[in-house]
Amino acid sequence: MNQEEIKKLLPHRDAMLLIDEAELRDGVAYGRKKIRGDEWFLQGHFPENPVVPGVILCEIMGQSACVLLSEQTEGGATPFFTGLDKVRFKNSVRPGDVLETECTLLKHKGVFYWASGKGYVDGKLCVSAEFSFALIKE
Repeated sequence: MNQEEIKKLLPHRDAMLLIDEAELRDGVAYGRKKIRGDEWFLQGHFPENPVVPGVILCEIMGQSACVLLSEQTEGGATPFFTGLDKVRFKNSVRPGDVLETECTLLKHKGVFYWASGKGYVDGKLCVSAEFSFALIKE
């Protein structure tokens, strides 16, 4: 999926749509984000030493995981984060890097869904987490 296709699944738009591409394969959501260096979240984090903030890495994984939810639900529901657990940062993500995410659905109960995700740059683990969402119909 390109960004236009992703927009059909997620309510995010510029500057908060953070994944460039996504793919659902064998029950796993894969996402990609090229860090160009001119993103708003790098402007002050940190001058002379830009590093993607951890909360942004979690958001990128969360957006990738929402591709999984699109198969699980009917349209018209908005995914809202309800929790982040077991978050670990292993390596920095910097301008020029391509963050590749891999997310799997762990379980669901009613409108609540739990997933796990990992983010890699050049095959090196940079971030991992478990997260939960509530799918809320407007």
